[in-house]
Parts: sequence; structure tokens; C-alpha cells
Amino acid sequence: MVIQDVGFSLMPGRIIGLLGPSGSGKSTLLRSIVGNQIISSGLVSVLGKPAGDQSLRRQVGYMTQAASVYDDLTVAQNISYFARIMGQPKDEVARVIKATDLDGQAKQLVMDLSGGQRNRVSLAIALLGSPKIVILDEPTVGLDPVLRADLWHLFAELAGTGMCLVVSSHVMDEAMRCDEILLLREGKLLAQITPRQLLEQTGAADPEEAFLRLIAQDTSMSKVADHEHQPGRHRAAAKGERS
Repeated sequence: MVIQDVGFSLMPGRIIGLLGPSGSGKSTLLRSIVGNQIISSGLVSVLGKPAGDQSLRRQVGYMTQAASVYDDLTVAQNISYFARIMGQPKDEVARVIKATDLDGQAKQLVMDLSGGQRNRVSLAIALLGSPKIVILDEPTVGLDPVLRADLWHLFAELAGTGMCLVVSSHVMDEAMRCDEILLLREGKLLAQITPRQLLEQTGAADPEEAFLRLIAQDTSMSKVADHEHQPGRHRAAAKGERS
């Protein structure tokens, strides 16, 4: 997926939703921010540093779409393992377990956890070191509505501590849970906007309909731009001016 001239700002203490259909470039963009994506051209800057810079490793947390945990280890063992890799002190393990409400599952094997609990373990690992920005790639995919609601409640609590969370999703209803949303389609950023502004500007009743209207507007504008830049059209205009 080619990301085209995407630029946006992230503010502390906010949940930024990165929304768009499957294949729109969400994961590519998130990996670029973290520094895990090979970039053929262009520059990605995060907190004033090139994405992937070593100094950012403790400032940017990353929760991948697939849970990056070991099934045959307990919750505490998983988190302790990653904490040692990152050079984090032992008390960090207890802190992130508490922050993600996993105290009751700390001694359980990950294979015995529910989908929502597994996601919380991955989130706990992403929170090690108290990063300023936490990237969450489709954290609620495959979860039932109750588990999704529980995770979003947790995201709000984390944002309340001053952390910035970037949460990707293809479920447009989740836009209403965000402070701001980035709407992505085919590698192009259509808007950075609040959920309320999105509904007001499009006149839609729900975020899904609003997104479809934005797509229609963008498609219409692109067709006009393509038509105006057709070589034949330019030549005709020039000939008319000379006459």
C-alpha cells in the first residue's frame, strides 16, 4: 500500500482513531510511525525524530493486530520477559498488570485467557516504560460488543493519564469513542476531524454514512481535477486564448 502525503498531529491525552476500510493502508501507516515499515521514499517524523530512531523505543508503544504473546507462559511471565528485553525494572511488570486490570489473571497461562484478556496482555506489554504514544492496530477485532466496550473504557482511562493512543479500526461506529479521527482511504488521508464535526459537516446520522459521503466527495473532486489536467483540455484552452 502506497501512503500519499499523509500528515497529521497527535495531542497528549487524546484517543485518535485511524479508521478506514480493509486495505486502506492503516497497518502500513501505523508500522511507519513505529519504524517497522520499509519506506521507499518520504520521511516519517515522530516526536521530532525519524520514525524508528532508537530514542523513540521507550516513547512509542506498539500493540500489533495479532497478539504478540506466548501461550505457554503466564500473563506475568509474558510481561516480565518483554520487560527484561526492554531493560525495564521489575516494578514495571506490576504497574502495567494493574493498569490493564489483569491482577486476577497474572498467574494464568495465556492459552487459558479469553480474547479480550489476551488483548489486554498485549496492551500491557505496549505500556511498558510509560510511552508517550501507544499505537494499537485493530485491538478490538474479533471481540464481542461487551469486550470491545471494556477495552474502549480502558483506552479512555489511559488517555486520562496524558497518554496519546492511536487506535486503528475498520468498524466505523468506534469513531464515536474517539476524541479525533483520521479517515483513510486507499492510502490517502481524507480528514482529521472530531466525530461531532464529521457528522455536522456531512449531515449524516452515523459515522459510516458520513465516511461514505466523504468518499463520494473525494471521488467527485478527483474526477474534476483529472478532467482539468487532461492534455487535450489544456491545448484547447491555450488555442482559444491565442485566438
